[in-house]
Order: sequence, then structure tokens, then C-alpha cells
Amino acid sequence: MGHRNRTPLPRQTESIRRIEVGPWAIELLPGCAYAARYVATQAAIGFAFDSQRGVHAIGSDRIQPFFAMPNGLAFVPAQCDVYSESSQGGEYLRVLRTDGQALAGDRAFNNHLDPRAIALAQHMRRALLHGSIDDDWEAWALALAECTAPGKRSPATLQGSMTDARMRLLDEFIDAGLDQPLGVPAMAQLLGLSEGYFMRAFKHATGQSPHGYLIDRRLAKARALIRDTSTTLTQIALACGFSSQAHMTTTFKQRLGVSPAQLRQMTKCI
Repeated sequence: MGHRNRTPLPRQTESIRRIEVGPWAIELLPGCAYAARYVATQAAIGFAFDSQRGVHAIGSDRIQPFFAMPNGLAFVPAQCDVYSESSQGGEYLRVLRTDGQALAGDRAFNNHLDPRAIALAQHMRRALLHGSIDDDWEAWALALAECTAPGKRSPATLQGSMTDARMRLLDEFIDAGLDQPLGVPAMAQLLGLSEGYFMRAFKHATGQSPHGYLIDRRLAKARALIRDTSTTLTQIALACGFSSQAHMTTTFKQRLGVSPAQLRQMTKCI
């Protein structure tokens, strides 16, 4: 959900990256454990880059398990009572207005799949990681707000065959074998689906291909190792399934707009 006043953690972590432009505040929250309980003083738009699991109670007294699908768009209205906790968390984009003007919408939601929102969130993440201040932030934020507005939001995409249980199983399988070659045949076999059906079901549920998701998991693990260890970049590349440090660097630049060395230097400066 669009939440997260995160509790301090006993480890070095990437900082929250934040920019304020015009009437907008845009934040990139790092993937780490968090616990939050608050009443939202203003509406917030959220976007989960990673699959996430934990417990929450959003606008309700009932605490229940949640599973956030990757690329899920979320919205929390003003005055919504929020409780959320995750032992792992995941990278998350949050967008708010700072001029007092309310965002449209009075109902909380998450796990909404919108191709336009995915593209916008990826643009914002790249720009925040790269430290760019000259991008078209106001246009991006306004466009993302339009994706959450009632009446303009496209019908939510159903998860179909990619249930929460299957996504959890797939995440565990990928994370356990990231240092090995992984492919669609093995993933489909794990879930008991044909390759063609698995590829269609996965794209339907997450808005991306299984191969693209596998790359994102490799990047997430590499970023965690860069952040939390002194392991060499070459060792990290091999541990995360990249063929070489150069291959990892190319992928980082293409997906995130920064190199692993730049990201490590940013962490040291915190």
C-alpha cells in the first residue's frame, strides 16, 4: 500500500531519495524491513517495484496477511488508518501533493496493474537514483495521479493463474537459484504450467515477462549485497547470475540509470 514511516534498522541502508518539484513530493523508499502505524494526513500514491509480503490493516481494524504483486499501483486516501509491517519490504515509490490540494479518490487500493503507471514509475526511479533534477517531474507526477483517479483508472487486471501462493513459490525458487542459469522452462515446470501458458499468465499478472522479472530479482539481490557487504563487484555479479561484472554494470545502467560502482559510492556517503 502507499504507506511507510519506516522504523530505523540496525544496518547500513540506502537512503530515501526525495525530490520536491512544484506541488509534488516524490520519494523512492529502499527495499528493507519496515513497520508503520499512522493516520494518513494526506492522500498518497504508491508503486511497488518488488513483490512484498507481510501483514497490514488499511482503513480497517482487521490485521491480515498481504502480498503485493510487483508493478502494483496503490492509493491511500487522506484520513485512512494505516498499519503495515514486513520483514523484508521492497523498493517503493511514493508521490504526494505538498500544496494542500487533495488527490482525487476516497478508497484505498493496491495491486492495480497499469502499463502507463509502470513506465512512469520506472522513469521516476531512474531519475531519483541518478540524482537528476531537470526531468519533467511535474508532468510525471500528474500523469501518475491520473492513473489513480476514479473514473480514469482502467479496470484492475486480475491475477488469473498467478496466485499469491504461486508468486511466493516462484520468488523463493528464483532467490535460491540466482547464481545459476534460470529460464522459463524451469519456472513453468515449478508451477505445473506449460511454458506458453505461464508466460501469458505472468505477463497478465505483473505487466512484464518472466525474463524481465528474473533480471529485476538479480538486480535487487545485487543492490542488497552492494549495500550491506564489502564483497567485490565481480563476486556480486557472479553470485547474482550475471556472466561478469561488465554484464552486471550494463544491466544496472539500462534498468536503473546508475552503475554498481556509483551505487556503492552513494551508500558510503550516507
